[in-house]
Amino acid sequence: MKKFVVGRAVVDKKTKKLLQRVKPGDIAVIFHKDIDELAALQLKKSKVKGVINFQPSISGRFLNHGPEILLDAGMLVVDVLEEGLFDKIREGDLVRINENGEITVNGRFFYKGLVLTKEWIKSKYEEAKSNYEKEIERFAINTLEYIKREKTLLSSDYSVPQLKTDMRKKHVMVVVRGKDYKEDILALKSYIEEIKPVLIGVDGGADALLEFGLKPDIIVGDMDSISDKGLKCGAEIVIHAYPDGRAPGLERVKQLGLEYKKIAITGTSEDAALLLAYHSGADLIVAVGTHTNMIDFLEKGRQGMASTFLVRLKVGHILIDAKGVNKLYRSGLKINYLAALFAAAFFPIFILSTTSPVVKHLIRLLLIKVRIMIGFL
Repeated sequence: MKKFVVGRAVVDKKTKKLLQRVKPGDIAVIFHKDIDELAALQLKKSKVKGVINFQPSISGRFLNHGPEILLDAGMLVVDVLEEGLFDKIREGDLVRINENGEITVNGRFFYKGLVLTKEWIKSKYEEAKSNYEKEIERFAINTLEYIKREKTLLSSDYSVPQLKTDMRKKHVMVVVRGKDYKEDILALKSYIEEIKPVLIGVDGGADALLEFGLKPDIIVGDMDSISDKGLKCGAEIVIHAYPDGRAPGLERVKQLGLEYKKIAITGTSEDAALLLAYHSGADLIVAVGTHTNMIDFLEKGRQGMASTFLVRLKVGHILIDAKGVNKLYRSGLKINYLAALFAAAFFPIFILSTTSPVVKHLIRLLLIKVRIMIGFL
């Protein structure tokens, strides 16, 4: 571990906003309980020297791997758990962190915090394992409670804006800047080039597409984790609003002088993007980087996933989740295995496809998946 690090403080209670300003050599001053993997990878990419967190970086509630990623990158990570101190460090202050957790600001002693170590993280992982069943039960109860309130997502008791981009009978790819999004976009490259799906970036997902030289057709979200460059790329903008009409991202879009539409629903911006594609007549939706499990949601600070459960229940028959397709590619699946599989299954499939409309539709989706998989090989 480094003996000490010195750098300019970049301060924000929202890590995703801080990441838009931080530069190599800075000290990230955050307020982020249970640092998630994606945030840690982005901090690593930004090449900050150290992290001061005014929330527990790993609480032991569940297995979050963000702190381990930061330590593996050689960063000093210090938790300051005393209340009322966050506002005492200002943007641009010169901060020094010693290996014993001592923090100085502009040459003056500030606080001695808890230095994260591999041993400490290991102990918190053991605590998380013992809490796992309790967290599952709490998460399930919260999800069921939210479902009672958000069941209108299964109906059409909300309006979807009419856009210039035509999604009727087309493939739509919804991109969230979540775990493994880069690997999955790379794995889908041949699919994107061949099929040319409508591209929807969810907040920072628009920047993710631009990283790969892909221009989003539509941007959906509350616009808190997308760059100005992303917003100005020429895509149609759909602001995710609350059911009562309040839209946190509206002011920023107006300040940039950009045209926009709104979609007012409960749930996440990912949910809004999936529903937008579904109600706009998409023939197939490919989801990249979306949040689909309990750990994903706990890392994002959510206590349930009712809206995502309901939305996927609604659009599931046309939805393909691309999460982890890069792992499928690395598994060594060979074309000759696929050929043998389809040769053995061809005859019964042929009989069914000539007699059942439902099976015809399922086969169509299966063939699309196979075309994507072959594109990886």
